[in-house]
Amino acid sequence: MIDLSLYEKAFLEENSKVNLISKNDEKFLIEKHVKDSLAIEKFFEKYGICKRLLDIGTGGGFPSVLIAMKYPEIEVTALDSIRKKINAIDNIKTKLGIKNLITVCDRAENLKTEKFDVITSRAVASLDKISALALPLLKKGGYFVAYKSKKAESEIDEAQKTLKKFNAKVIDIINYKLTSDEDYTRNLIVIFNC
Repeated sequence: MIDLSLYEKAFLEENSKVNLISKNDEKFLIEKHVKDSLAIEKFFEKYGICKRLLDIGTGGGFPSVLIAMKYPEIEVTALDSIRKKINAIDNIKTKLGIKNLITVCDRAENLKTEKFDVITSRAVASLDKISALALPLLKKGGYFVAYKSKKAESEIDEAQKTLKKFNAKVIDIINYKLTSDEDYTRNLIVIFNC
């Protein structure tokens, strides 16, 4: 069980120094960012827990930090090319004593030798662009889980050429809603590396 009040305190301390999310978004931290990040449990329930997970473009640690907190048995690598964001995640990791989180300040295209069981990405780029970065880092038989909004279907259509190039295919779209005044319909697009 995650202590969300401790997490929120640590996150907001770092957000006051580095703009991880906008000040307006701070009041929606739990509803919009934390609960969305933790929707990965819907994937794990269907496909099982993995050993090594990479989060590309982790930004403020969504979903990497929350996955590491909820699943201590998974080795989670948080990747971002912006040093101040990685430093902020390192500070959160230290404050909360997260042992299974590795931070890397680099670009995905530079991690050529690494291979992961599962790769996640949330609010980074179009499915086509992010798939081209994620799929070379995915083990054969691994899963790329892209957090997407209502436009999931059109993004899947645009990504077909890239998916075919890497011998990967969309095997599932897991729909869920975030509790909020607005209608936040979200999707986890599950791509399998054949």
